[in-house]
Formats: sequence, C-alpha cells, structure tokens
Amino acid sequence: MEIKDIKAVYFVGAGGIGMSAIARYFLKKGLTVAGYDKTPSELTHELEKEGMLIHYEENVELIPSACKDAKNTLVIYTPAIPATHQELVYFQQNGFTIEKRAQVLGTLTRTHKGLCVAGTHGKTSTSTMCAHIMHESHIDCNAFLGGISKNYGTNYILSDKSDYVVIEADEFDRSFHWLRPWMSVITATDPDHLDIYGTKEAYLESFRHYTELIQPGGALIIHKNLEMKQHVQEGVRVYEYSLDEGDFHAENIKIDNGEITFDFVSPIENVPGVILGQPVPINIENGVAAMAMAQLNGCTAEELRQGMKTYEGVVRRFDFKIKTDKLVLLSDYAHHPKEIYQSAKSLSELYKNRKITAIFQPHLYTRTRDFYKDFADSLSMLDEVILCDIYPAREQPIPGVTSKLIYDNLKPGVEKSMIHKEDVLDLVRSRDFDVLVILGAGDLDNYVPEIEKILKEKI
Repeated sequence: MEIKDIKAVYFVGAGGIGMSAIARYFLKKGLTVAGYDKTPSELTHELEKEGMLIHYEENVELIPSACKDAKNTLVIYTPAIPATHQELVYFQQNGFTIEKRAQVLGTLTRTHKGLCVAGTHGKTSTSTMCAHIMHESHIDCNAFLGGISKNYGTNYILSDKSDYVVIEADEFDRSFHWLRPWMSVITATDPDHLDIYGTKEAYLESFRHYTELIQPGGALIIHKNLEMKQHVQEGVRVYEYSLDEGDFHAENIKIDNGEITFDFVSPIENVPGVILGQPVPINIENGVAAMAMAQLNGCTAEELRQGMKTYEGVVRRFDFKIKTDKLVLLSDYAHHPKEIYQSAKSLSELYKNRKITAIFQPHLYTRTRDFYKDFADSLSMLDEVILCDIYPAREQPIPGVTSKLIYDNLKPGVEKSMIHKEDVLDLVRSRDFDVLVILGAGDLDNYVPEIEKILKEKI
C-alpha cells in the first residue's frame, strides 16, 4: 500500500513510544487514526487529545467503522501483541494490509531522505540531537525518535517543506533491515538482544547487512574501531568518528563548572567553540556524530553551533530532576552494561568529589543472564548500588536468574543492597543522598516524580 492511498490507520498496540510517533505523523496528515492498547497511559491520553480514537478492551466491535475498509486502511502492529489477539486476527482474516512499525518507517525512507541512527546505545540522544539541529536550520526535517525530546515535548517532528526524515534505527528483531537510509550513523555494536540473535556473531552480521542498505550517493558515519565489518554499496561514502580521533572528532574539550565546550573537527569545515546545551560528557561524542550527519546534509557552521547550544536533551536520558549544591537527582534509561558504564563515567567526571548512588532495575531476564558480570563491573564505578528485582517486560522468569547475580559480582568497596521496587519510596524517605541516579528501562521510572517530591521536601 502506498502512503498516498491510505485513508485510515489502525494501531494494534497504540501506546508505545515508537508507535505513537507514527500515529502522530498520520494524524498530522489528516487521516482517521485509531487503535487498541492494553492500558491507558499519559502517552495514550495525549494521543486522544490530538484526535486519535483509542480503546483499551480487546474487542473487534470497538474498531471504528472508518477502519474496517481493507482497501484504504493500513494496520500497524507491535511484535509485543500476541498472535492470538482478536483484533489482529480479524484484520488478518479480512485481507487488510498489516505492517510492523519498522516496515512503515522503511516506506518513509523510500519517499524521503532517511537520516538513520543505529547502534546498541547512544542512538536516541544522537538522533534527537541531529533532528534538533536539522529542524532549527534552513534544511528542516521530519523525525521519528525513540524518546521524548525536551525541546519539543514529543517524540515526533513534522515538516511541511523538508524531504529529510531522521529515524532511530532499532536493531531489536532486525527491525532496521526494513530501512533504506540515505545516510546512517552507527554508534556502537556491543552485543545485545541475544534472546533474538543467539550469538554475538549473528548480532554483528545484522549490522553488516544494515550497512548494505544505505543508498548510493549517501554516507555511512561509523564509530571508529567498532567490532563489525561494513559492506556498503558503490557510491556510499564512509566516514569514521569518535571523541578524539577520526574524520569527525572533538578537540580542546573543556569541562568546567557544569559547562562543556569543544571544537568540532571535520573534513568539510571545522566549527570552534561548540557549547553543549545538555552538558553531559557522553554527549560530546554523540554530538560529534549528530553534527557530522547534519553538516553532510547542508547545515552551516552557525546552525550546528546554535543547534548544539539549544539542545535540551531527552526525557529519561541523563535527565536531571534536581540539580543543587546539596543534592542531585536524575533519571537515566541506561539498561545495557556499556550504557551504564558511560552513565557512570559521565557522573564521575561531573561530580568528582561527591557520593554517587544508583538505584538500578535490571531489564529482562535474558539480558541479566547474559551480561550480569558486565553489569556488575559498570555499576562498580559508582559509590553505592541499590538493586531492584528484574523487570520482565516480554519475558517469563528464568530459574536462577535474579538481581543477586549482579549483587554478588559487585567489586569490593561498593556499598550494596537489594530492595523490592515497592519499598523504594520508603527507602528514599529514610535516607540522605548526595547524587542519586535512577537507572534502567523498566517501570521504576514511574516512581521518579514521587522520589523528586520527597527529596525536594527534604531540601
């Protein structure tokens, strides 16, 4: 089905962060947009306010009549929906065009110039930075992001005039193989999702195949020294980047008094005096990649400088809630050992002489089983670690796999404890903290507003 032929779009699983961005795209196009989700959330309420029709009961009778014409209705579903779901089965049995979210994004990369950001970690921040730079420039862009941009209060940017679309390219379930990027950044290839890929080699091969999908005339901007082989088509330019070496990198980095500045070094044009709007050390490297892609697509030096200075970050990505001399509280989505390493490293650089405590909720039994020693190594960079039970998401428990695997492998000298999620608020009430970070991709983040309230009352 071509996008121009679609009159109605129905989402089976409407409330996910990625699904909602596409829903907003079609809402802005003036189409009928409806869907099902298991539970109401802040995001589904926002979508309803914007005009989407959502219900929360698995019931074919509740599908709006405008979405029951197979000729002009596109059905989009999330893999989290079981194959037996009544509404999904109805659409399958009645000849509807049914696509995963990734397939829809792939279609958009065939009708727009796709600027995609792939990688085990860093992709949300990098794609959001790039989208902000592009959107604020004379080039402009559309964007489908994996997190809520603090600049725009949404995970989606729409432009009436730009042919560019910035997309976070997700490797889970090989989703990014549906894309046909004009250009792509690859930030990292540390193995993850081994429940899907099975082996590290299969994971790396998936990224190699992804590089083959970049269109001739475009470019690959790849982090230097990644453990993967690339295989681009003829006519695709390849650039390397990193913090301090490669075709694109940073020089004269200054981290002082909560501010970060650096010079952007590029084969096209150097940009001195870049100020990081969200002054977090890891965002220097993410910023280099974002600026590289924006510059390759026509953004000027001043537009790059202005975009970086005004970038406010992403909700749940090194997201400061309290920032005072007495107390710092932040929430961070980091849920892979390398992400936690980068988060801990950035915190240690920013707060050299302060006690840093993490409350961490591991995400997935398989990830904990595969990487518990790596989690322990990364968390051991902090002064104190408080571990919650594993957040299962889509998985069933695995015998013997609990947070205690991480706990037992934390290095000597780290203060450590284990706690049930339900007891976190009582713990926060009873303790004094210096720098506290809430880590993980599970539902512990739902407690952050209350944690913030309790700590603000204390100070």
